[in-house]
Amino acid sequence: MKVEIWSDIACPWCYVGKARFEKALDAFPHRDQVEVVHRSFELDPSRAKGDVQPVIRMLTKKYGMSEAQAQAGEENLGAQAAAEGLEYRTRDRDHGNTFDMHRLLHFAKEQGKQDELIQNLYKANFAEERSVFSEGDERLVELAVAVGLEADAVRKVLADPTAYADEVRADEREAAELGANGVPFFVLDRKFGVSGAQPAEVFTQALTQAWGERSPLQLIDQGDADACGPDGCAVPQH
Repeated sequence: MKVEIWSDIACPWCYVGKARFEKALDAFPHRDQVEVVHRSFELDPSRAKGDVQPVIRMLTKKYGMSEAQAQAGEENLGAQAAAEGLEYRTRDRDHGNTFDMHRLLHFAKEQGKQDELIQNLYKANFAEERSVFSEGDERLVELAVAVGLEADAVRKVLADPTAYADEVRADEREAAELGANGVPFFVLDRKFGVSGAQPAEVFTQALTQAWGERSPLQLIDQGDADACGPDGCAVPQH
């Protein structure tokens, strides 16, 4: 069975949702027969590569909230991440364009290192002090090498803006065709879709249903869930 996950490195709910999904997957009886593939979805595709700004400033502009409200939302996200065993810096993070990261993830998939790279990028963005946006390509090279990718090959991909660009755009078109207007978005064996950072129990239900049934893709009735979309990421207030 194949599970495809549309996500963005800049999306905190993707970071949390991946951990919740993996909790369900680890307990799934057929875990060894499940292939996980990460697909591209840019939350802010129009942002220029060099346009980097603090997360709090981005949240206040996007949602029209005060800095105190934005910071409270980040604190809540930090608590939810901690509940999943994840580190999360609630202050002094920045936000920028993720297109190059998505291109590298397609390259990493060819090398059998995609899951390792996306997890390393998430950790770097949400837990570490150094930026994945403002330090230039060598920061991404460093993160890619840490999971076993060859430095010169990574630099070659980053130096060519067309490398894997078509693959990124194809993923984004397919997300739209499947009805995904926010991330994370999980598609299980093209049978079921799960939207948002759902509790592990919802992912357990989806895995079980997808394993045993064959039908057109349908969204499981999971109710409202936190996700990131074209207008930004929902900011929890409690």
